[in-house]
Amino acid sequence: MQSVSIIGIGRIGGALALALSRAGYNVENLIYRTPGNAEEIAHLISPPPRLIPFHELDALTTDFIFITSADPEIELISQQLASFASSDTCVFHTSGSQSSDVLSGLADRGCITGSIHPLISVSDPFMGGERLAGSYFCVEGSKAAVAIANDLVKKLKGIPFAIETRLKPLYHASAVTASGHLVALIDVAIEMLSKCGLNSAEAKQVLIPLIRSTVENVENQSTDQALTGTFARADTGAFERHIAALKENVSSQARQIYLELGERSLLLAEMQSASGEDVEKIRNAISIAKSITK
Repeated sequence: MQSVSIIGIGRIGGALALALSRAGYNVENLIYRTPGNAEEIAHLISPPPRLIPFHELDALTTDFIFITSADPEIELISQQLASFASSDTCVFHTSGSQSSDVLSGLADRGCITGSIHPLISVSDPFMGGERLAGSYFCVEGSKAAVAIANDLVKKLKGIPFAIETRLKPLYHASAVTASGHLVALIDVAIEMLSKCGLNSAEAKQVLIPLIRSTVENVENQSTDQALTGTFARADTGAFERHIAALKENVSSQARQIYLELGERSLLLAEMQSASGEDVEKIRNAISIAKSITK
């Protein structure tokens, strides 16, 4: 049974500890800054891992070390590990935006280094431990690291895919756009609907089935086929009514977001063979409205 140490027992670290334990790994050490999460996670793992405060971190002799701390701490932790890590240890971090280059000190020591990033929204370590199965994981690093990471992800019942090290930040920007920015976009939609007499909770409840059906369409169709509504039809009249209502009722930021996304929607509408003349009318109107909004 391969042994594991995890440094940083937050949402990802806790989820990974639970998932690795269920997958047959011996989660031997949990290294924490605050004990709350670590103690809760340790109670769910058999045999219970050793709990180590970060300031008492010393030599770790496990097969794997996962650095699951906040991004700004990864390089510092890597440097500390480089002073005692064994050359036959595999060290992975779970940052989405940083590549394995941040572990260069460990690589110089002979460790196998890479990154494993689960492409899923983990807001809680306990639910996250369940959600990792069936999720995609972005793996990156040395050739040996990618091979080991692929095997590890499959044991977690995940789906690995690899990218070039230099493209890690672009990969993460895509993930943020699909997840974090989606939440922000839904918040804008709630702002708009709240101006129609519903409170925020009611507005969210009303919009959720629409959002869910849209995601299902995107899952089963190309993005241009999944586009529906005003921009898919290049409906100039509806667009003009939207702009008038937005100008009167919502923030300039919400209007700007609507217009920016409208431009992208028009590109998809053109792929659907929407009326070129109507598309250009809306595109010109967007340009004028954006200049006023700014």
